[in-house]
Amino acid sequence: MRIGKKERQSRILQELQIHPHVRVATLAERFDVATETIRRDLDALGRAGLVMRQFGGASAKPMGHQPDLAQRQLGAVAGIGRIGAQAGKMVQPGEVIMIDAGSTVTRIAPYLSSDNPGQHRTILTNCYAVAHGMGEQAAIDDVILCPGQFDPRENAVYGHDTVDFLRRFHANRAFIGASGLSSHGFSDVNRKAVAVKRAMMERSDETWLLVDHTKFEQRYLESIGPFSTLCGVITDQGPPENLREKLARAGVEVIVADPEAGLSDIRIVV
Repeated sequence: MRIGKKERQSRILQELQIHPHVRVATLAERFDVATETIRRDLDALGRAGLVMRQFGGASAKPMGHQPDLAQRQLGAVAGIGRIGAQAGKMVQPGEVIMIDAGSTVTRIAPYLSSDNPGQHRTILTNCYAVAHGMGEQAAIDDVILCPGQFDPRENAVYGHDTVDFLRRFHANRAFIGASGLSSHGFSDVNRKAVAVKRAMMERSDETWLLVDHTKFEQRYLESIGPFSTLCGVITDQGPPENLREKLARAGVEVIVADPEAGLSDIRIVV
């Protein structure tokens, strides 16, 4: 039985974790589809910055490089909107929330308007895109933007000033992103971002990782932390079996925003 486009593209990314280069003809035979179908898959993955498109196939992108925030947002999968909606629903009136920078976590902002204007939330972030999105929600009381060195590629601030500032506060929850989530843990290309993520995790009662399915079984330059540092993962598709088992053993809850049931429903897969 043939698999769907999303699953096929996910398996192509998994194949690139084992072999640094894949060929169109080989993939077409493996998935029993036309070579043009595989070329379209590789083109889509290339536009999303997930692979390096080459003549006759594609290669894994370097562990120390990723496209800038704007490029990642353009190539983002449809499911990240559902991830943002699910994360936004978890935030309760009166809570203090930390949100880092990234193409997925920025999608929380439109879903954080409060139903009870008498009980606002406090949002701390190092990302200008997140702060701007929060500012458009009239019901939000406090949006605190971290100081630091501005990185135009990420539309966010980083550095010692950012980390020291975050350590002045305490939050109920941290929502962070990552470049990859594998059985070895979760990791990121941007070392400056990793320091900020860790500071948010240290100063929050619980941490939720927001990643779409294209991040599964991907490993990058620097490890953010082990699974034990996470309360849960919010994603758009169930993880592969091996990864799912590792998360379950670590006691990490996985929430999948279910497109069939709608944004108001979720499926717990772990």
